[in-house]
Amino acid sequence: MRVPFALIVTALLVAGCTASSEEPAPSVGGPVLDVAVVADGLDHAWDVAQAPDGTLLVDERSGGFTAVLPDGTVQEVKAGFDDLFARGETGLMGLVLDPGFTGNRRFYSCQGVTDGSSSAVEVIGWTVSADWRTATRVADPLIGTIPVNEGSGRHGGCRLRFTPDGALLIGTGDSAVGSNAQDRASRAGKVLLADPATGEVAVWTYGHRNVQGLAVRPGTGQVFAVEQGTSRDDEVNLLKDGGNYGYDPDGDDGGYDESVPMTDTGIPGAIPAVWASGEQTIATSGGTFLDGDRWGSYDGLLLVGVLRGQGVLALRLDDDGALQEQFRLPELEGTYGRIRTVQQGTDGALYVTTDNGSNQDRVLRVTPR
Repeated sequence: MRVPFALIVTALLVAGCTASSEEPAPSVGGPVLDVAVVADGLDHAWDVAQAPDGTLLVDERSGGFTAVLPDGTVQEVKAGFDDLFARGETGLMGLVLDPGFTGNRRFYSCQGVTDGSSSAVEVIGWTVSADWRTATRVADPLIGTIPVNEGSGRHGGCRLRFTPDGALLIGTGDSAVGSNAQDRASRAGKVLLADPATGEVAVWTYGHRNVQGLAVRPGTGQVFAVEQGTSRDDEVNLLKDGGNYGYDPDGDDGGYDESVPMTDTGIPGAIPAVWASGEQTIATSGGTFLDGDRWGSYDGLLLVGVLRGQGVLALRLDDDGALQEQFRLPELEGTYGRIRTVQQGTDGALYVTTDNGSNQDRVLRVTPR
């Protein structure tokens, strides 16, 4: 039974937590991880989702879907991208399967689009054929009018994930415009909450710079956002309905002042981060929780992809979402380059996409030995 969208918004009330900027230490006493390449030759692989039948669906920022079948076959999924706006950080970005995928074969992408005269970021609904060879647009767009920086493509966001109640979460970037993050009338620099059946959408949280990851904690109503900082303070935030996460780069001259902190404590009610990198930013992107006894002492960790720092950051949180421990996964440290996405699959394995460019990118399958 579908839960009313208004009730979903009301139900997602989560407490804020305290930030920490300790240096991440190497993993101690965790399981040994095996890493296998399941697809390669990709270019800026952005997101990955696993269907109930085990098939992986992957997208690339410059356009294109790829399916990795359960038998290991890697094949193109033909789709139309004539209107794709791919510039700088913006292009084909977030990807998520509908909770009812088994019955409706529906999935969603978040991507830059253009009609030749104007551009935006939109969420588009698709269906994919049973043989994973063709994807067709069925909601074009489902959600539109998310601002994009047409000149540079900076801060396009855009991560998609579902809540347990079936609401679609959309993490957006501020499009490098100073007023967007604090402007609640704008869909930029926000986490949006949408009904995938109707496209009804609401601003859930604001005051964000560039949300590059969303992770729903299993068994709870907690949602965490992973956000890239400027020259300081990449952040992980525990989201609270209506919360302001304190980014305000709107300069006195109306420009984009990136010298400000990611969370400006001078803003009344600004919510501090669960984790912050401090002055040495690592460019965080993507987030997922490990869930399952097979992971041993890693069960329950929040994993975060690291682009500039090239690896995977692990955060251990208490029940309220406060940081208890942090370390890096040694098997992925500096070995595969820039990590864009980490996502636990329906089979319990961890799937990782790299973002190195030049058709050198891969999808990795990570399992505890």
